[in-house]
Amino acid sequence: MDTHFAPAERATDDQLQQEIVKVTTSAVVQELLHSIGGLIAVLDEHRQVVGLNDSFLKTLGIDDPGPVLGLRLGEVLGCVHSKDEPHGCGTTRYCSTCGAVIAMVAALKGEGPVEELCSLSTSKGDMTAEYAIMVRASTLKLEGQTFILLFLHDVTVEHLRAALERTFFHDMGNMFTGLLGASQYLVREDKSEMAAMIHRAALRLHKELEIQRCLFKNDFLEYRPSRDDTTAGELLAELKGIFAKHDAATDKAMILPDSLPLLSVKTDKSLALRVMSNMVLNALEATEEHGEVKLWFEQEPDALQFCVWNEKAIPDDVQCRIFQRSFSTKEGAGRGVGTFSMQLIGEKLLGGKVSFSSSTTQGTLFKFQIPVH
Repeated sequence: MDTHFAPAERATDDQLQQEIVKVTTSAVVQELLHSIGGLIAVLDEHRQVVGLNDSFLKTLGIDDPGPVLGLRLGEVLGCVHSKDEPHGCGTTRYCSTCGAVIAMVAALKGEGPVEELCSLSTSKGDMTAEYAIMVRASTLKLEGQTFILLFLHDVTVEHLRAALERTFFHDMGNMFTGLLGASQYLVREDKSEMAAMIHRAALRLHKELEIQRCLFKNDFLEYRPSRDDTTAGELLAELKGIFAKHDAATDKAMILPDSLPLLSVKTDKSLALRVMSNMVLNALEATEEHGEVKLWFEQEPDALQFCVWNEKAIPDDVQCRIFQRSFSTKEGAGRGVGTFSMQLIGEKLLGGKVSFSSSTTQGTLFKFQIPVH
């Protein structure tokens, strides 16, 4: 039989019925189908389906597996290419690059459990859809006959998110590079404080994009901080600019220090400001209207310490998890990264120390020690 990739031969009707009986009467296979989550299918040596678990049937929107038994995986899932050739799934010119067929053929050759990504285009009526499915194939012996055990995991959302992230960082990188160049030109032509503030904001945005890129790539600790000299006065000026028109500061007082340490520290200014601004933002958000947040610096023997105080105490049950990733007292997904990132950046990247104390009598005080070197 003609094929562009996998063998085209199928089981006869009698052979197929015998195989279905073997699978349905096997205690081991039935235990696998009913005890393991996810999508599981059992196929014969001709890659025809002879068993499905309940999750797979539910995904297909059917209660009775009868109509799909004997079909191949692409035919069951509605692959748009499964009808391109008379012998169906696995035999078309598209199948040599199909992860699912590759995994099945490799498993039948005795290559052990094989996992491949299947990029699937489906059609149902007038509706078409694109999926990314991770397919893991291994062989199983029943009464001297070889069967294929397939585990399928839909990773469509993860792959779409990854593609969107790459596109986002590429496009935003180009935009921020242009913005940074424009702000540099503006500073050369206009010596006003507003122009300088725009340039500083553009620098922070450009640096923030690189930090976020590392976060999404899960190699955040591979980020190499810069080490530039800065002072408490420079850091405070940046913080004043960040919160001058910030919504969280509306109708609240930020009490700034009367004097500042003259100590100079060598650190990544953008990262340090990220930690400090998160501390200030948390304090402002915890402060009611007409309340106040106090900011000051303290000089330590080998560090510059930034302090932020607000009156409201953190509940005891929250204090023990304050730096835990994904823990938040606020509702909604994606919360719980502010305090976590403060400690991660402040300690792991900058080599400092982030700490806090909180009580109903003393209020809440966050501290960030920035090493001198």
